[in-house]
Amino acid sequence: MTNAAFWCTCASAVAILFSIAASQILLGAAILSLLLSRQRILLPRPWVPLGLFLLGSMISLLASGDPAHGMPQVRKLYVYLMLPVAFTVIRKTSTAANLLLAACGLAGIGSLLGIAQFLQKWREARDLHRSFYDYYLSARITGFTNHWMTFSGEQMLVLVILAAFLLFGRPQRPRALVAWVVAALAMGSALLLSDTRSAWIAVFAAFVYLAWSRKKVLVLAVPVLALVAFFVAPQSIRERVVSIVHPQKNVDSNDFRYIVWRTGLRMIAAHPWLGLGPEQVHAQFYQWLPPDIPQPLPPGYYGHLHSIYIHYAAERGIPTTLALLAMLGMILYHSGRALRRLPPGRGDTRFLLQAGIASVIAILVEGVFELNLGDSEVLTMFLVITACTYVAVEETRLAPAKS
Repeated sequence: MTNAAFWCTCASAVAILFSIAASQILLGAAILSLLLSRQRILLPRPWVPLGLFLLGSMISLLASGDPAHGMPQVRKLYVYLMLPVAFTVIRKTSTAANLLLAACGLAGIGSLLGIAQFLQKWREARDLHRSFYDYYLSARITGFTNHWMTFSGEQMLVLVILAAFLLFGRPQRPRALVAWVVAALAMGSALLLSDTRSAWIAVFAAFVYLAWSRKKVLVLAVPVLALVAFFVAPQSIRERVVSIVHPQKNVDSNDFRYIVWRTGLRMIAAHPWLGLGPEQVHAQFYQWLPPDIPQPLPPGYYGHLHSIYIHYAAERGIPTTLALLAMLGMILYHSGRALRRLPPGRGDTRFLLQAGIASVIAILVEGVFELNLGDSEVLTMFLVITACTYVAVEETRLAPAKS
């Protein structure tokens, strides 16, 4: 049963890149196998703030006055079981590293599919005599997923993982190294073509950290690579980059994010401790819309607040949001301390710790603009990375400090 739990967990972790249903079925099989084997469930150290976040979420739900409406968030508690399950069955850094690399390999295939989808959409816009920029923003590439934000969120995380592996992982044979570099280029191209600006900024920040950690002078290469990507990208992508500071009216999402953030701040001011309750932001959004906002509202999705900081504070309260941020801060602290205990050199342990830190940086930066941890696929991927990171943390915790 223990072996069954291991293989089901690994399959679930990789399957999230192409099917949430398959991933959750496999996670259920892993949990059942663990229960039948009577193996003790292990909890990584961030379980305390994570537990407080989930407890705060349930208290907020009960206090909302409409707990039935928030049931989707109760069901999402199941997703969080990936963290203790993966941490329980994966006990070696080599196994954890291989699991993350397997995810990178599958994501590479997904990125090729995304690139093919981009070419198809370009042909569709041409045949319809439509502006590709306008046509594409509402129908972007999705790879194996069902939404471009999910696709770009997952590509963001696996690209960060692969960058950490190339900079800090165990040495590779030339052919394997070339294969991983090609995979990274495919992922980077797909992420660029996804038109997801928040993921671009997040990857840039994570790359700056990884380059600085490997060799400080390498930081200079990050903006150079960004400029090269900008100039070789299609015209529509360059327009999307420029839209970060000069948005096209009624097309880009800058104005609509300003509106949802202002609305969220009004919710937080009125309900700072427990928030409105899970799923209530969507249900009550127009009740909290600032009165000076002109109608009609600009195009955009108004079902959430497009920021993990504002959304969770408005939905579940400031204390619950701080518990989530404490969990992310704990991952950074434990991983950084473990890195300081390592002797010099490349290897699986250093790769996992650096991947963990860079992934948190990416989540925090993208989380300014998107509710990334509210997406079950992205959340599952992040929990898998966290579990693998803590396998490396635990390995270094009992090892003697480097001399």
